[in-house]
Amino acid sequence: MRLGVHDLPDLSLGAVFLATGGGGDPYVARLVAEKALQEFGPAEIIDPDDLADDAYVVTLGGVGAPTVSLELLPSVTDAGRTLAAFEAHVGRKVDAVVSFEIGGGNSLLPIVAAVERGIPVVNGDGMGRALPEAQMMTYPICGVRPTPAVARDYEGNIATFATSSIFTYERQIRSYAQASGGMITACEHPMTGRELKASIVPRTISFSIEIGRILREYRGNAHSIIEPLGEAFARSIYGQFRHLYTGKVVDVQSRIIGGYDIGAATIEAFDRNLPPLRVDIKNEYLVARMDDRVLASVPDLITILDYETSTPINAERLRYGQRVSVFGVGCPEHYRSPQALAVVAPRCFGFDFDYVPLEDLALPS
Repeated sequence: MRLGVHDLPDLSLGAVFLATGGGGDPYVARLVAEKALQEFGPAEIIDPDDLADDAYVVTLGGVGAPTVSLELLPSVTDAGRTLAAFEAHVGRKVDAVVSFEIGGGNSLLPIVAAVERGIPVVNGDGMGRALPEAQMMTYPICGVRPTPAVARDYEGNIATFATSSIFTYERQIRSYAQASGGMITACEHPMTGRELKASIVPRTISFSIEIGRILREYRGNAHSIIEPLGEAFARSIYGQFRHLYTGKVVDVQSRIIGGYDIGAATIEAFDRNLPPLRVDIKNEYLVARMDDRVLASVPDLITILDYETSTPINAERLRYGQRVSVFGVGCPEHYRSPQALAVVAPRCFGFDFDYVPLEDLALPS
């Protein structure tokens, strides 16, 4: 599969939908990707099954608070220089790159690095959505070590990491991001093609393009996209897709704490017979609930769309007065395993309840 400039609008739109509010705003990353593709030509997107077992693959993306990315803008050369620094650090050439997460701007940065370095991008990612912490990726859950790793800040400074555990790595990379203005570019989780095939959430780049195309073709009132999106998700690795709530944003609270965007949004229904919906945020939309009733929770996906245009809204773009529709999407099967739930269940984020799959939760009435 060859990915050109004409594919970027749909990829960006679909990736924001799957990002569940996180992953960084894709606007500037898309401009960077457009420039890279114009200069170096289309990107090669390789299916995981077509990757050699002994290929050397590394993940690449931005680490930090998404709000910062609206001000600390990436350079066209950040991704490629970070990858070059990683290769210099480990003393070998990388055969392919893959995304941390199919979320917002982080779906595009590996493409920028890959076309500059002349290598393919693997069609998939390590989350099938966006999540805020490194140990929540499928790669470490399946046993891939996070280091050796390299991070580059906005001034071009390089830091290297060699840690004993994914939790230590998360603390160190988050601290470096905070000390470097709030956002960095990182190469981490080097692995073989065999290890990648066992841990990747497959074909999410092509699926994001499909979702973006549906959102573009059915642009308009959010209810008009329920049927085509439902059909797309039903035949995908996600399965479940349901409308949760429609209303107006009446309150948004957000602060940068510990390198994350932490906050909550309150949405008031157009139908005043329904209680308000609260959406808790840690970079991503984590829990949607009315009073004490949970409608959806991490690791399932929660996406907020503009009611009039069906455009997905990143958490850092959520504002008072917006008319929105909220949707839930089932997580890929991988995240329902005991090993995955040990690091991504609601209690891992401080909520006092267990994960219940989206399809087992009652819809509001």
